[in-house]
Amino acid sequence: MSSTKKLKLEELGRIDVETFKQTKKTQLVVVLDNVRSMHNVGAIFRTADAFLIEKVVLCGITPQPPHREIHKAALGATESVDWIYEKDIAEALQNLKKENFKIIGIEQTSNSEVITDYSINKEEKYALVLGNEVDGLSDEALSFYDTFLEIPQLGTKHSLNVSVCGGIVMWEFFKSL
Repeated sequence: MSSTKKLKLEELGRIDVETFKQTKKTQLVVVLDNVRSMHNVGAIFRTADAFLIEKVVLCGITPQPPHREIHKAALGATESVDWIYEKDIAEALQNLKKENFKIIGIEQTSNSEVITDYSINKEEKYALVLGNEVDGLSDEALSFYDTFLEIPQLGTKHSLNVSVCGGIVMWEFFKSL
């Protein structure tokens, strides 16, 4: 059996920020609805970079770059991934609808669908909305969603950390898009 070695950073063949900006993106936007933790925001940016996400929309109390605590988790992804800030989540979702995005809330609701049962259409553009670490998605914007998806969980806890959840959902959509 051949020996295994870990690759050095320069052996990974990663693109630089300018090349990233020029690269065709996954037709996927991630919206953060009142996410309070800067570490979660940074982790979402880093995952968005990994999967060539079109942009991140920061809403409400969600902290904005540049900030040292966001940078700690993002490791520079706030420079590569496009982002905007919109104070009002309802307005942000209305704007995305005008751009023909399907608005997908990641939330456990009375009619949410398990993410693995959801059909992702390559011809569609999707906006995945992740909510506050305690309260989830903002109640005042629930009527703007096309559907709600949840990640199956079999343990004793009722939720995942928002950045972990975001990573799972981005990967699930990235695989199909």
